[in-house]
Amino acid sequence: MNNVSGVLAQHGGVLFAALGAALATFLAGWGSAKGVGIVGEVASGLMIEEPEKFGKSLVLQLLPGTQGLYGFVIGLMVLGRLNANMSFAEGVYILMACLPIAIAGYGSAVAQGRVAASGISLLAKNEEQSTKGIIYAVMVETYALLAFVVSIMLLSGVSFK
Repeated sequence: MNNVSGVLAQHGGVLFAALGAALATFLAGWGSAKGVGIVGEVASGLMIEEPEKFGKSLVLQLLPGTQGLYGFVIGLMVLGRLNANMSFAEGVYILMACLPIAIAGYGSAVAQGRVAASGISLLAKNEEQSTKGIIYAVMVETYALLAFVVSIMLLSGVSFK
C-alpha cells in the first residue's frame, strides 16, 4: 500500500491530468462515433431509394461528430500542460476541467445523432423541409459548445506555477 500512496504522492498530478485528457477524448469521441453511426444507418437506407440526397444527408451525419473534435482539442490542451512534477492539486483540477466536455460531449453527441436521424426521415419525406431537421440537430450542439467553452475556460483560467 505504501508503494501506491508513494506513486500518487509523487506522480498523482500528472496521472490525474492524463486521465482528464483521456476521458475528454474518449467519452466525447465515443459519443460522436455512436451519434454518427446512428445517422449513418438511417442515411444509408435513404441512399438506396434516393442517392441524389447524399449531400443533404451528409450534413446531418457530420453534426454529431463535432463533440469528438471538442474532446480532442481539450485533450491536446491538457497534453501541452503535462509535467511529471505537477502537483496533485493541479492534476485533479485538470481532471475536473475535462469533465464538462467529457460528459456533456458524450451525451449530446448521442442525442444529436438521434435528432439528426429524425432529420434524415424528414429529408426522405419532404426535402423542402430538410433545413428544419438540421436546425433541430444544431440545437443539441449548443450544450456541447457550452461544455467545451467551460472546459477551455477552466484550463486557461488557473495557473499553478
